[in-house]
Amino acid sequence: MSAFNKIEILVVDDEASIRKLFEKELKTTRRNISTAGTASEALNLVRETLFDIIVLDIRLPDMNGMDLLVHFQETLPDVAVLMITGHGDIESAVEAMRVGAYDYLTKPFSLDRVEMIIENAYQRVRLQRENRLLKHSESERGQATPNFIGHSKATNQMRYLIEKVAPTNVPVLITGESGTGKNVATTAIHAQSKRGDTPLITKNCATLDRKLLRSELFGYVKGAFTGAEKSQDGLLALANKGTLFFDEVGELSLELQGALLRVLETQRYRRVGDKEERFVDVRFIFATNRNLKKEVEEGRFHDAFYHRINVFQIELPPLRHRREDIPALVEHSLGLFSRDDHSGYTITDEAMKQLMEYDWPGNVRELKNVLERATILAENNLITRALLPFELNTCPFEPNPYEEPEPLLSLEKMEKEHIARILENLDGNRTKAASVLGIGRKTLYRKIQEYGLD
Repeated sequence: MSAFNKIEILVVDDEASIRKLFEKELKTTRRNISTAGTASEALNLVRETLFDIIVLDIRLPDMNGMDLLVHFQETLPDVAVLMITGHGDIESAVEAMRVGAYDYLTKPFSLDRVEMIIENAYQRVRLQRENRLLKHSESERGQATPNFIGHSKATNQMRYLIEKVAPTNVPVLITGESGTGKNVATTAIHAQSKRGDTPLITKNCATLDRKLLRSELFGYVKGAFTGAEKSQDGLLALANKGTLFFDEVGELSLELQGALLRVLETQRYRRVGDKEERFVDVRFIFATNRNLKKEVEEGRFHDAFYHRINVFQIELPPLRHRREDIPALVEHSLGLFSRDDHSGYTITDEAMKQLMEYDWPGNVRELKNVLERATILAENNLITRALLPFELNTCPFEPNPYEEPEPLLSLEKMEKEHIARILENLDGNRTKAASVLGIGRKTLYRKIQEYGLD
C-alpha cells in the first residue's frame, strides 16, 4: 500500500501506558499512530496532519475531553472520533456519541475490539470523503485511459516529458489550444506519479464562484459567514496527499493567485474564518490555453505566481502539427464508439484523406465529435466522405515545427523534376512538352539525355 494511503490515527490520552499500547500493538504498515498527552499537543498535531481517526480520552489535564470533541466536530469534517472512558464515565461516553463521536472504548479494552472499531470507523470516513470527491470531481469521460494516441515526433515528446516529470512533486504547467488533451496529460502525470492511488481533484477555474471562491478552495469554519452552519473542508483538504489540477488557471483573480502562491511556497493555508494555519501535502498541476507570459506583461496575471507554477512546462501541440497521428486517433475513437453500441465501423480512404487534410481548430476534441456524428449517420457502419461536415474543406497545410524542413533543391534538380513531371502529364509527348516548357525540341532532347530521363 502506498504511504499516501496510510490510515492516520491520533491517540490523545494523558496516560503514557495507553499511548505506548496503541503505538506498539496497533501500528502497522497500514496504520500510522501519532500520540498526544494533552489537548494542546493534540491541537498542534491536527494542524500538521489530516487525521482519519482520533482516539480521545474524556479526561485530560488541560481541557475537558467533551469540549475537545466539540472543537473537533466543528473544525475537522470527515474525521471519526472514538472516546476512551472508564466504567464510571459511561453516561459521558453516551453523551459524546450524541454530540457526534463515532463510538467509545471502555478501559480496560480488548485490542481486537479496538481494531474492529477502528476499521469500521475508517470505512465510514473513507466513504464520506469519496462522496465529497465525487461531488467535486469534474473529470471528463474517457479520462480513465491516461495516454496519448499516436507515435508522431510531437506525441513521443509529450510522453517523454510526462514520464520524466510524473515521479517528482514539482508543479506542472500544461499549455496548448483548447481540445489538445490537457486533461489527458494531467491524468497521465497523476497516474504515473507516486500519488497515483490518491485523489486527483480537478477544478475548472472558470466555474469558480467569485463570491465563494476562497471558501471553496480553502474551506471555512462554522460561523465564518452567513450560512456557514458547520465547518467545511475545501479542495485543498480534499486533495491532501494527492494532486490538485487547476484547469484554465488564467481565469483566476489576482487576489486568489496571491493566496495560492503562498500555499505553493509554504504548504500551509488558512480556512475562511479560521485563526489557525493547516499543513497540506498537495501536488499542483495547472493548465491554460492563454499566453500567460503576455498576460503577465499586460498586468492580468501575477508575475511571481506565473514563475512559481511554470517550473516545468509541457506544451501540447495542436492536431494539425501531428497529422500522422490522425489514423490512430480515428481507429481508437471508432473502437470506443463500437463498444458503446456493439458494432464495428470502417472508414473509406476518401474520408480518411479529408480528415488528414483538415486543420482541426478544435483539435482532438473536434475530431472525436466529427467521428461520433458520422457513426450516427453511417449506413452499414461505413463512414464515407459524404458523412463528414461541410466545413471539413481542404485547408493549406500549416508548417509543422516538429518536422524537419525539406532540404532546398538546386536549380538543376528543380529543372529536372519539372521536366519529368511535364512529360509524365503529357504521356511522354515531347513536342507538346517542349511547347509547354517554352523551349525548342532540340533543347528538350538535350536536357532529357543530360538528366537521364529517357
